[in-house]
Amino acid sequence: MGRTGNRRKKKTHYGILIILLLIIAAGLWGMIRVTDYLEPVDPNSKEEIAVVVEQGSTAYDIGALLEEKGLIRSARVFYYFSKFKKLSSGYQAGAYAMSKSMSMEEIANMITSGDITTISFTIPEGLTEYDIAKKLSEVGLVDYDEFVDLLEDGRYRKEYSFLKKAQKGKHYLEGYLFPNTYRIPTGSDQELILETMLDGYSSIFTDEYREKAKKLGMTENEIIVMASIIEREGYLDEDRPKIASVIYNRIAIDMPLQMDSTVSYAMDPEGEKKMQLTYDDTEFESKYNTYLYTGLPPGPICCPGKASIDAALNPADTDYLYFVLSDKLDGSSVFSDNDEDFERDKAAYYEALEAEENGD
Repeated sequence: MGRTGNRRKKKTHYGILIILLLIIAAGLWGMIRVTDYLEPVDPNSKEEIAVVVEQGSTAYDIGALLEEKGLIRSARVFYYFSKFKKLSSGYQAGAYAMSKSMSMEEIANMITSGDITTISFTIPEGLTEYDIAKKLSEVGLVDYDEFVDLLEDGRYRKEYSFLKKAQKGKHYLEGYLFPNTYRIPTGSDQELILETMLDGYSSIFTDEYREKAKKLGMTENEIIVMASIIEREGYLDEDRPKIASVIYNRIAIDMPLQMDSTVSYAMDPEGEKKMQLTYDDTEFESKYNTYLYTGLPPGPICCPGKASIDAALNPADTDYLYFVLSDKLDGSSVFSDNDEDFERDKAAYYEALEAEENGD
């Protein structure tokens, strides 16, 4: 019995040792996980996100806001981190420009220091006004619904001379929110953000541009309408003047533009744009449907960049009436002046596209 008792004691000791090792391992694992929570959510992110800390916000309130914006992984960890570092009482209300590349400690230190500076935002070429509202809301600069109301309420038509002859109705700002990277004071209101983009357009479309438009027999709004189509139809800057020439050449002979991008916009100005249309789509009733109606549509279909505006004002001198994406599948376009060549080029593109999708 003595030996059996000793064996039982040894088993008990081994059992306790194993439990202790498991506890230690669990503790280390917990520490590793907590450490992960302190690291940047996305070390490679360059996008700035606006964060407004309200007066009277607690450490947990701030953590919840940061987690909601995707800047930290856990509000609870932020709360305990703040307590551990004795930062909670030092957090200052204000508007901050933060990034997912910042660690939790960097974020906490920024709020403690009250480092309220500026924030940048980038509007890519080819977005619609609603795309822009969505993008700005995603980085915390605006409330989507409130910004759309601002876009549509018509207040800026009288304040900016170039908008007086823009299209009628609530979409009068479409095409005039100039794509660029802007830097504004953190915490700027929605009006300042919108006005910054309109000012960006003013700085680009100068009196020299207006004179060029006049010589072409075009109004400023028509140039922006054309530029918006060029923006959506072309991928490479070197192709844009040629696309412009196709539009001018078709208008000259009263030939429908037949641009898929205009129909896609007409079908859903606020939603996703279709990349390829069906035959039924081309029958969609709208003044924007350039299969049904000749000439330019009544308004822009997106906000074009400078390259597309320049192309609309400086079209290439060609006889082209058609273009389609190249079978090189590199974003370039192939141009032609007759239907036969166009159909051949189109067939080559779809054949190359199908081969790529099948892995040939």
